[in-house]
Amino acid sequence: MKSNVCNIGKDCAGLDALLKEADQAAEYNKLGHKQALRLRLLTEELAGMLSGMLENYEGRFWIESEGAKYELHVELTVSKMSREKKGSLIAVSSSRKNAAAVGFMGKIREAVENMTLGSEHAETAGMFSGVNACPTAFSDYAYPYSWSLAQYRSQLRGEDNESEWDALEKSVVAKLADDVVVGVKGKDVAITIKKSFE
Repeated sequence: MKSNVCNIGKDCAGLDALLKEADQAAEYNKLGHKQALRLRLLTEELAGMLSGMLENYEGRFWIESEGAKYELHVELTVSKMSREKKGSLIAVSSSRKNAAAVGFMGKIREAVENMTLGSEHAETAGMFSGVNACPTAFSDYAYPYSWSLAQYRSQLRGEDNESEWDALEKSVVAKLADDVVVGVKGKDVAITIKKSFE
């Protein structure tokens, strides 16, 4: 099943429709109360992340399901972000850091912004580790830059990084989602949140 496609744009237009689609998908597929709540929570977290991005992006959202497997999809196109604009926005901050890049979803948002700015930003500038700058990193996704929650978790298991584990443990998305995949090709971004209710 594929839900209706919701257009999302500047001024957060369309973000309310994301929650309606999640509720409708849960009702249509006869999800139990707990499963429907989890689908809605994942959608709320995604909408919250998008609300901080839509000044520079516009795109669309939909939900796909096959049996107990669900995917929340967002496709975005950068409308006006540039290295200079991002740098000037951060320079205004008294700490000279990106205040929006707080918490797990904030870091994903910053990763998306950095990956759309090009190779020298994709692997630097306050982004957490795990960004792959090669199209073969995820054979299912043909993106020059990609990031996966599952791969990030696996990478952290081999490191002694308490702050990153702490951020994961506090994140609703990291707790509920089976995987989050972010892919960037030029100015196009795809974000997929995967959840199985089996």
